[in-house]
Amino acid sequence: MHAIRLLPTALAALSLFGSAAAIAQEASSLERITVVGSRKTLPAASSTDTLVPVDIYSMGKVAEGGGQFDLAQSLQYLSPSFNSTRQTGADGADLIDSAALRGLGSDQTLVLVNGKRRHTVSLVNIFGARNRGTTGTDMNSLPLLAIDNVQVLRDGAAAQYGSDAIAGVINIQLKKKAGCEAVAGYGQYSAGDGKNYLASAYCGVKLGGGTLGITGEWQDRGRSNRADPGSLRTIGDTQVKNKTVYLNGEFPIAGDNKFYVTAGAQNRDASSGAWAREGVGSEDIPSRNSAAMYPDGYVPFIDGKIEDRYLIVGWKSSVAGWDTDLSQTYGSNKLRYNINHTMNASIANKDLLAGGKGISPTSFDAGGFGFSQATTNFDVSRFFPDLLGGSNIAFGAEYRKEKYNIVAGEPGSYVDADGVGFGGYAGSQGFPGFFPSDATKRSRNSQALYLDWEASLTPNLTLDAAVRGEHYSDFGSTTTAKLSGSYKLSKELLLRGSASTGFRAPSLQQLYFSSTFTDFIAGQPLDVVLAPNGSTVANAAGVPSLKQEKSKNFTLGFTVKPSTDTAITADLYEIKIKDRIVLSGRFDADNYPALGTILQGLGVGQAQFFVNSVNTRTRGLDLTVSNRTKLGAGQLATFLALNISRTTVTGVNAPASLKGFEDVLLSERERLFLEQGGPRAKATLGFEYSQGAWTGEAKVIHFGSQTQGSFDEGVYLQYKPKTSMDLGLTWQATPALKLSMGGNNVFNVKPTGQDPNQTDNGFRYDSVQFGLNGASYFARAHYRF
Repeated sequence: MHAIRLLPTALAALSLFGSAAAIAQEASSLERITVVGSRKTLPAASSTDTLVPVDIYSMGKVAEGGGQFDLAQSLQYLSPSFNSTRQTGADGADLIDSAALRGLGSDQTLVLVNGKRRHTVSLVNIFGARNRGTTGTDMNSLPLLAIDNVQVLRDGAAAQYGSDAIAGVINIQLKKKAGCEAVAGYGQYSAGDGKNYLASAYCGVKLGGGTLGITGEWQDRGRSNRADPGSLRTIGDTQVKNKTVYLNGEFPIAGDNKFYVTAGAQNRDASSGAWAREGVGSEDIPSRNSAAMYPDGYVPFIDGKIEDRYLIVGWKSSVAGWDTDLSQTYGSNKLRYNINHTMNASIANKDLLAGGKGISPTSFDAGGFGFSQATTNFDVSRFFPDLLGGSNIAFGAEYRKEKYNIVAGEPGSYVDADGVGFGGYAGSQGFPGFFPSDATKRSRNSQALYLDWEASLTPNLTLDAAVRGEHYSDFGSTTTAKLSGSYKLSKELLLRGSASTGFRAPSLQQLYFSSTFTDFIAGQPLDVVLAPNGSTVANAAGVPSLKQEKSKNFTLGFTVKPSTDTAITADLYEIKIKDRIVLSGRFDADNYPALGTILQGLGVGQAQFFVNSVNTRTRGLDLTVSNRTKLGAGQLATFLALNISRTTVTGVNAPASLKGFEDVLLSERERLFLEQGGPRAKATLGFEYSQGAWTGEAKVIHFGSQTQGSFDEGVYLQYKPKTSMDLGLTWQATPALKLSMGGNNVFNVKPTGQDPNQTDNGFRYDSVQFGLNGASYFARAHYRF
């Protein structure tokens, strides 16, 4: 990581059209910040001099007056390389928004907080049109007002930071400055639903010669529904209630010694609608409904209680000219399911057979899972001004312990009560509970050593070399390396590039997740077993033990700074991933007869599992252009950012026992989820004009096309390119009070309509591109004490 001095142009662009007053106000706090991608600790010239592409987004304006109330959606409309779309009709994936870079999976982006590894969520995404079969980091577990800036490293960095940093690294830098501020916000969709309330406060308190920043946030986001009139379905945003508190501070002890701490906790109650069950006269009675309970049909609600905890404690010092940093990080994420407005049809059928009315409980504890991660780091660095024109040498060690567990639900959430082989289906409708056989407790540990050497060989040439070795207790050892460099052809023009190898360890969630669940294909229900690695089903299919993904990354680009008011960056990249872990297609007795007997014994129709089976290649272009100029009596800031990305499956590596079943292992539909889980192009063109106390903003966001597979061979879902616009107006009413209002997607643009029988969520379009809710409006008040 490296301290970098942001020049006014870069700051204006990266703060994303902040007013001249806001830019000046934040310049002092951002003049020296820690930037992801280098271990160097001395000041550099400007952001256009970095060896690899790094975007730095100041979050002050976003938190004070932005149209989005959470971090994932804020970055979705700021960074073209970043993709996060709220899912609907995708079970647990509705409750936690996944996020990714450059069109790859959410588990192929490493997230840091204050430069320290952030834990992933306990959920592995099984359904949805985005990030299927992956786990990731919950960006929305951090309050916006607690964040100083977000740095997006658009380059592979596993040789510097370890597993997961294949697509890039996101570092979230939290505030620790004196002063207090508060924000109140309200928003809703033009359809009148999805009411969103936000209240947040930050206060930086001087303490022991340092500053402790304290942030509290409360958010209440209502449910939205875009289902057709008369439909039982609920299609739209999940209902979310968040309560979050974060502390962040650094305190001098004696001499060069500093103690720092970050602590955070969030409790989230979320609720998402499952598929509807029809009423009297339908085939759902008695299999999935009871005429005595829901004669008109019903929608089960998948309610999740999510607890997220995070702690960093560390000690910085200096020993014989070497800077040292010893830290301990701990993070955990727990998700427990409670299924409401539901029933166990087998219990209702048993009651009916016994002469009752056919009644079942309507709420069930369906169990859940948890994940925790404890990381110990010791980092050492020193700058040698006379070594090879100026060299920064860094080395360090890391120890990490990870734990994962699944908790079974109450018996009523999974039991088959009637036992007659017909009638009511077992388990809570909408989301069957975890069986006792699914319950597990697993752990592993890893150790790593790294070395990094950055040298300014000449006034124009800078090189950085890094190597990292890691050992995992479950799959073994791996070594990665990276070489990056830049050459300044002139004062205005700089060439830069990098080449690296990387890896991603299989997550404990992918290794050990186990569940029997109900899915719908073309509107019809089907029970599916997801078998963990090493289970009877996986072994019968010949699925080997999961191992690490391996990657090769290449980046080549240039930066141009023709004036202090204009900056241009352009970077080409290629990412090759070997043995990518994917969630397989569904095997059954028809397409794999050897599994037929086992499946029948389990009472299910299909089985799937995680497997190292796919090689992919991703190629793309990142382009940014920023300019700031005087216009009339005010100032105009313009920013263009573009990402073009294309992922291609270059090979399907079936285990020996599955040779000839490649089309099942990775079906056409699943292949397209990999290749086009996000739009192939995304661009943001923003204009902000500031004059006096008023600031107006217009932002045009273009989302490229997406093609998704369907449930019928040869049928594709073609989502055409779409363009939306956001508008905002801010009035600095007093030096302390700022009022903002505006609209997102003001022209109410929605994805291209499809056949609902072919989409993943059973609606006329999946949660692709920018989502399906349409236009929204907001108002905010920010007050600085």
